[in-house]
Order: sequence, then C-alpha cells, then structure tokens
Amino acid sequence: MRYLETFHRRLRRIREAGKLSTLDVAQMCGVDESQVKSWEATDVRKRSYPGVSELFDLCLKTETPLDNLLDLDAAGDDGQLELPGLAFSNSDDLSAALKQLEEEIDRVQLSEDEAELLRRFRKSSSDNQRMVLQILGD
Repeated sequence: MRYLETFHRRLRRIREAGKLSTLDVAQMCGVDESQVKSWEATDVRKRSYPGVSELFDLCLKTETPLDNLLDLDAAGDDGQLELPGLAFSNSDDLSAALKQLEEEIDRVQLSEDEAELLRRFRKSSSDNQRMVLQILGD
C-alpha cells in the first residue's frame, strides 16, 4: 500500500498537533484504541491500516485533508488511488465501487439538523459548550 507508507508518522503528527490521544482518535473513527496504536506502529510487522470509512471519519473530524494523510506525491504515480477497503482490478465493476464510495461519503456527511446543531454549538459560549458536553456524558 504505497499510499500509506508514511501514514503512521503523519497520523501521529496530526494527532499530537491536535493534542489528541490514541483513545480520542479511536472514538472519532469508531474503533478500539489498540487499532489506532497499530496504525501508528513503527514496526511494519505490527502495523495495520485504516479502512476508507476510518480515513473519512479521521479527515472530517480533525478537519484534515486526505492528501495530508496519504503519500500522493510518490514518483511513478500513475494517477490511480488505491485505498484500503476500496480496491479495483480490471475486471471489477467500477459503478459498484463508485456506489460503495458514495454510500460511505453519505454515511459520514452531516444532516441539516446535525450541521445546524454544530453551528449553534460552535457559536455558544465555552460555559454553554461545557454544559452541553456534560449533559451528553462527555
């Protein structure tokens, strides 16, 4: 997976810059903390990689562009993007793969009500934000 060769370092850098723990990232992506630790593992034999849905969740929830996590500037790049969980071969039905990608994008997109709640939350005072988080069981 040449697009993920430096993902473990990029993820750690983004996580540390945002002052996020591995548990925070795990909760964002809906996975166990041990999985995030394996994404950041320096030992290739212990390393694993996120799927498309986890990548999308991570990008959306940390406001990080996908190209900041992936190695898209590799030499010899033929323009093909190979993401884990979304692989193509010449015999694959492209429309089915695009439908899968569209479903994944729809899954992580906020509804109008969710977007409005988020806008209101961001505009509220820090005291109100803390109160809302306490009510929700932060």
